[in-house]
Amino acid sequence: MMNVTDYVKANYGKEIEHCTNEELYHALLSMTSRMAEEKKSNEGKKKLYYISAEFLIGKLLSNNMINLGIYEEVREELAAHGKDICAVEEAEPEPSLGNGGLGRLAACFLDSIATLGLNGDGIGLNYHLGLFKQEFENNLQKETKNPWIEKHSWLKRTEISYPVTFGNLTVHSRLYDIAVTGYHNRTNQLHLFDIETVDEGIVTDGISFDKEDIKKNLTLFLYPDDSDEKGQLLRIFQQYFMVSNGARYILDECVAKGCKLYDLPDYAVIQINDTHPSMVIPELIRLLMERGVELDDAIAIVSKTCAYTNHTILAEALEKWPIAYLKKVVPQLVPIIEILDDKVRRKFDDTSLAIIDKSDRVHMAHMDIHYGFSVNGVAYLHTEILKENELHGFYEIYPEKFNNKTNGITFRRWLLHCNRPLANLLEETIGDGFKEDAMKLEMLEKYKDDEAVLQKLLDIKMRNKKELKEYLKRTQGVEIDENSIYDIQIKRLHEYKRQQMNALYVIRKYLEIKGGKLPVRPITVIFGAKAAPAYVIAKDIIHLILCLQELVNHDPEVSPYLKVVMIENYNVTQAEKLIPACDISEQISLASKEASGTGNMKFMLNGAVTLGTMDGANVEIAELVGKENIYIFGESSETVIEHYAKADYCSRDYYEEHEDIKEVVDFIVGPELMEIGQKENLERLYKELLNKDWFMTLLDYEDYVKTREQAYSDYEDRMAWAKKMLVNTSEAGYFSSDRTIAEYNRDIWKLK
Repeated sequence: MMNVTDYVKANYGKEIEHCTNEELYHALLSMTSRMAEEKKSNEGKKKLYYISAEFLIGKLLSNNMINLGIYEEVREELAAHGKDICAVEEAEPEPSLGNGGLGRLAACFLDSIATLGLNGDGIGLNYHLGLFKQEFENNLQKETKNPWIEKHSWLKRTEISYPVTFGNLTVHSRLYDIAVTGYHNRTNQLHLFDIETVDEGIVTDGISFDKEDIKKNLTLFLYPDDSDEKGQLLRIFQQYFMVSNGARYILDECVAKGCKLYDLPDYAVIQINDTHPSMVIPELIRLLMERGVELDDAIAIVSKTCAYTNHTILAEALEKWPIAYLKKVVPQLVPIIEILDDKVRRKFDDTSLAIIDKSDRVHMAHMDIHYGFSVNGVAYLHTEILKENELHGFYEIYPEKFNNKTNGITFRRWLLHCNRPLANLLEETIGDGFKEDAMKLEMLEKYKDDEAVLQKLLDIKMRNKKELKEYLKRTQGVEIDENSIYDIQIKRLHEYKRQQMNALYVIRKYLEIKGGKLPVRPITVIFGAKAAPAYVIAKDIIHLILCLQELVNHDPEVSPYLKVVMIENYNVTQAEKLIPACDISEQISLASKEASGTGNMKFMLNGAVTLGTMDGANVEIAELVGKENIYIFGESSETVIEHYAKADYCSRDYYEEHEDIKEVVDFIVGPELMEIGQKENLERLYKELLNKDWFMTLLDYEDYVKTREQAYSDYEDRMAWAKKMLVNTSEAGYFSSDRTIAEYNRDIWKLK
């Protein structure tokens, strides 16, 4: 490897100490890209194509340097010249290509695919302005555009382009690649399709733009607002653009390797990540027929090539597009979809299994299940609920297709990069084998009664808490106390994740402190979340949290004991600061609603203790760490599913029967918050909790308060708490995405 000094001299004609952080970033980007290119490989007859609407890859420089094995060397060389690698990393914009867990998981998977030396690339879209940049104004979420593409970036323009025809126009794509480096292994690619006619200038107020000008808007935003017909049509345009380009790229690459089309499953496996890429099935069938394959043969070929990952139990998140919309955007696919539906109807009498329902909506997940060879959930509980409830009819006819693949994380990024002190302690105690085999973290458990190691864990946590304190002061202007308990909930804002329940607890604590009941130790409650622009109640919950932040933090009686922080524009970069500093990880979704979660795994790895329901991967975390090292509350998934089946949950009953619940819910529309907040938003949220509460906040509230108080009490025995931290870190190895990907390959992809 050429050292940084030589590289900078060759590119800028000066020494490291005379370079700006931006110049050093560009030099390292160039040097790292060249090294990654040298490890590029397309070996292996069969190849995985992981197609996803989101890839939340985060900043890439440090991750790539870790995987290439040069991070420490570069850090030391920069330090010798008076430069801080962290300051250099801050010059890098974060790619705005994802939203939440779905996209972050896809990024972790690409990393692990390359790390395990598997032949597999990602396929997605090159969004110019991402989801949106979140700003807070008048205690409300405001969406603005989030440009990230610079002249010098990880994006590499290729000469690959395809004409993509919609119902009323044709556009020409352009493929950009981002190198995906594996840990001490090969480099794969993330293929991102774009159009060169896209025009960022059409975005006017906030994130508003002309949704009908497809040539200018097609790759502007991830998940454009679909609360109207124009927005829904644009989503279909985007999804077809992604799969049409992807399908042609796949066929071209396979044919170049010697594929005769009929043997496509020997050359390719396509993993459909959630329902957004589902149109790849009829599009591949169409393209095969265009190349001379008979319809029934094309259907059989595609059915052996495509596999589907389900990421949700929420029925509303399983996409269903009106066939009239598909006729407008992709009329060429409609006859194929109708044939696929007809074949299903001829085979099965149960109309709930049909692809096109009686309202003429196309159920994308149904198409994936019928015409793919594998269907997997992403945590044990999630997969069982799919089999026994949500997709039971499909499980009865295709039991062999269903399997579970519990999610994982790239633990190297979430440990080696964002918590170097903990990584150093692990190397001192158990060696560095855990970097390649996360299961070796289990070796740490033999130190659970070693007070010297436990004290080091507490010292590392304190150091990380101080760093977060300084970061929040610098970036958000918020002052917090490192000696307080850092209680953190960071994830997409959705009612089922129940940030509203956390907010009700904050109200409870505020009222207690005002009444003279002071906590033993100060508490800092930190939230980070974006709400979809059209998700009204989610935005109301953000408004409540921001109003509480203003109320609590400006009250001299309360603020020494309680602080509320809502992180602005929460993203991967912020997560890398928050997760190592966390004491208590809030994983409080309604049981049966969270497919898996991956933030829970990152927190656990970094020594946070989970406060959560028996939902998603919390079930497996609880089994691994034992009940004494996790705080579980709330009704079981079976009880919750039964409530939905009987429609017998009534939030107003809980409100009227429990004085403490009534008090905190009424506070939302009480004088203190009404003076700060918007009447319309607060009243709407109040009525939602009182009259609907679809995700049963009030059902679990009292148990939540009791369990959270127990966790706070236990925190005071510092050595006992350190032991909980140690056990959580030591058992986190199971949640490595390397393990997940090895299972995908063993059971589904079967790559050599």
